[in-house]
Amino acid sequence: MSSYNVLITEDHTLIRFGLKTVFDTKSYIAKTFEAQDAQKAIEIIKNEHIDAVVMDLGLPGMNGIEATEQIKKISPETKIIVLTSHTTKEEVINSVKAGASAYCTKDIDPENLAVILNFVLRGAIWFDPNVADFVLEEIKNSQNKPIINNSEKYNLTKREIEVLAFVSEGYNNTEIAKKLHLSVNTVKAHVSNIMQKLEVDDRTQAAIKAISNNII
Repeated sequence: MSSYNVLITEDHTLIRFGLKTVFDTKSYIAKTFEAQDAQKAIEIIKNEHIDAVVMDLGLPGMNGIEATEQIKKISPETKIIVLTSHTTKEEVINSVKAGASAYCTKDIDPENLAVILNFVLRGAIWFDPNVADFVLEEIKNSQNKPIINNSEKYNLTKREIEVLAFVSEGYNNTEIAKKLHLSVNTVKAHVSNIMQKLEVDDRTQAAIKAISNNII
């Protein structure tokens, strides 16, 4: 099983301590680094191999969005998981544009955050349900979609791609069943398979990943 280096960038000592305590118990985390501000985080990124950064937005000096942009320039493969109390549309969208792979609010259970971190390290994306619609709307309105279709990368069947397209348009299982002349149970099975293959835990996350990765 692969193990990863994680950097917690957070100006509150207690939050850093709490997250490090949880992360250090996980077999997939090799080492947990800490930074109290963006400058320290960037310094660590330059000198250590960091697979993922848990990033606060409200940092002193350079904020978390600016820090995310800088880190992605230095280390494009490093995953950024935003952890913040900020949930405005502007902050969410700017975080995504800066390169964040996940957006979590600070009321999340640390154990759940560790699960999300594990998913993101393996290529998944995750957005808190309270902000996911912002991301989905922005992606749908974007005119700069990739040219290459990535459906094969996730081993989706032709039928699963059809179902996923309807999920991304906001149709429920009953509506999809009628459109594709399938039973509702069959559609449920397809949706379950889709979420497993995309490594997401709800329909909105599936839609975001499908559109942002040009799967549909």
